[in-house]
Amino acid sequence: MYATLQTPTASHSAHLAHARWAPRAPVEIGPQGNQLLAALPASDWQRWSPQLQLVEMPLGQVLYESGRCLSHVHFPTSSIVSLLHETASGASAEVATVGNDGVVGIPLLTGGMSTNGRAVVQSAGLGYRLNRQVVVDAFNAGGALTQLLLRYTQALLTQVAQTALCNRHHSIEQQVCRLLLLNLDRAQGNCLQMTQERLAGKLGVRRESVTGVALALQREDLIRYARGRIEVLDREGLEERACECYGEVKHECERLLPSGR
Repeated sequence: MYATLQTPTASHSAHLAHARWAPRAPVEIGPQGNQLLAALPASDWQRWSPQLQLVEMPLGQVLYESGRCLSHVHFPTSSIVSLLHETASGASAEVATVGNDGVVGIPLLTGGMSTNGRAVVQSAGLGYRLNRQVVVDAFNAGGALTQLLLRYTQALLTQVAQTALCNRHHSIEQQVCRLLLLNLDRAQGNCLQMTQERLAGKLGVRRESVTGVALALQREDLIRYARGRIEVLDREGLEERACECYGEVKHECERLLPSGR
């Protein structure tokens, strides 16, 4: 059932230890570390559990490309995935984030075998994947599992809609705070693997814009930024600086989705 995991070798270079943050090897949580898998009806869990494959999801891994057929769905446990859309020129922006709250592969459930977006791992970790046909057949059969996946789809669409609204009407600082909080909800602890370049790419803005915001948040002791790592020091303060979009998404997820088994 489980794929072989390779543990990254830790660097022993003293001159890099103080300058770079080395992420730990991913720790297996188990399939019920994903809220949707934990909420599966008992009959579906019995059918799915032998077919779930544990996979490592490294930073930058592309789970699906625009126009390509999806072969599997992924249920992150300790990883976080960014759903991106791109322009013809190659510029991109994030439309939604998927972590231990959901599943990557919703287009399969809405009748499409492919999508015009990309799914990229933005925070390394683990997850479980399942052959697309297993999920599609279970979804088409109706019942409690279908309702669960439809509720998640509604929550995801809310996130997409609020992202569009936020990117149009709110400041870069508010957008950065929203993204940090959304990712923190799907992370373990208060630290995020995220460079300023990656954060800027998620928002579709220049890196310099994000750098200015990060410095301001750091001066106010809301976050601590090191190379490739953002530590949230004051979550309440970050929530006060964020716009209402974060609260709308969080409320809808809590209303529609179970917190676990």
